[in-house]
Amino acid sequence: MDMLMKFKINNHMIIDFILITLGCFIASAGVNIFLVNAELLSGGVTGIALILQYLFNIPSGISTFLINIPLIILSYKLLSKRFTIYTTIGMSASSLFLVLTNNIPDFFKLDDTLLYCIYGGVLCGLGYGLVFSRNGSTGGIDIVSMILRKRNSNLEIGKLGFTFNIFIILLAAIIFNPSKALYTLIFIYIQATVLDKVISGFNSKKLLLILTEKEEEIIKYVIKDMNRGVTSLIAEGEYTHNLKKMLYVAVTTPQMVQLKRKILMIDPNAFITIIDVSEVNGKGFYGI
Repeated sequence: MDMLMKFKINNHMIIDFILITLGCFIASAGVNIFLVNAELLSGGVTGIALILQYLFNIPSGISTFLINIPLIILSYKLLSKRFTIYTTIGMSASSLFLVLTNNIPDFFKLDDTLLYCIYGGVLCGLGYGLVFSRNGSTGGIDIVSMILRKRNSNLEIGKLGFTFNIFIILLAAIIFNPSKALYTLIFIYIQATVLDKVISGFNSKKLLLILTEKEEEIIKYVIKDMNRGVTSLIAEGEYTHNLKKMLYVAVTTPQMVQLKRKILMIDPNAFITIIDVSEVNGKGFYGI
C-alpha cells in the first residue's frame, strides 16, 4: 500500500497500463487459440503452466498467477516500485485473460500443427511486444532475471531466458514427444522475431545530420513548425578546414520525410545524413 501511495500516476502511465493490458489479452488469446489446440508449450512460466494444464487439467491462468505470487513479493522487496507495479499489472492481466479465453480453442480447429506454431507465434509476439514496448512485464523469468542482474551486473539476461526456454523444450520432449518439442521451438523463434519487430517498430526513429548554408531557416522550421529540438555541433571540413554548424535532429519516420523535403526546398545543396536509431528517450519522445 505504501508503494502505491508513493507511486504517482500520470497520463503516460495510464496509456502504459491500457497497452500492457491489451498486449496481455492478445498474447493470452494466442496461447489458448493456437498453442492449446496443438498441445504445444510456450516459454517462461506460461510454459510450465501449460504443462500442468495438459497433465492435470489445471487452468494455465491459475497456475501462472500462483507461481508469480512469491516472485512478485520478491520483486516488491528487492526491485523498484515501478517495475513491481507494472509487473503486477501485466501478470494479473495475463493470468485473468488466460482464464477468460480458455474456451476459445473450441472454435478454432485446424489439422495443421505448423499453422498453430506460426499464427500462435505471431499473435503472442504481438501481444508481448506491446507489453515490453511499454516497459511492462508479465512476471516469471523477468523477475528472476532482474533480481539476479541486480546481484551480478555481468549477468546476460538474454542467455538466462534462453536457458530456461531450452529447459521447457526438453520437458516437452520428455513428457510428450520430440515433435512437440521441435514445434515449440519453432513457436518460440517466431514469437521472439515478431516481438523484436514490434518493439523496434514502436521505438524506431530517425536521426538527421544536416550541413547547410541556411541553418537558421532550418532551425526555425524544426523548432516552430515541427515542435522538435535541434542541437548544433561545430564541424570542421578536413579539406577546407572551415568551421560550420552541423544540425543534429531526432524525429519520427513520418517527420523525417517531411523534414527532408523542407530542407531541400530551403537549401537544394544541403548535405543530409539519415541514420536509423532503435530508441530515443527524452523530452518529446515517450513510448509510441
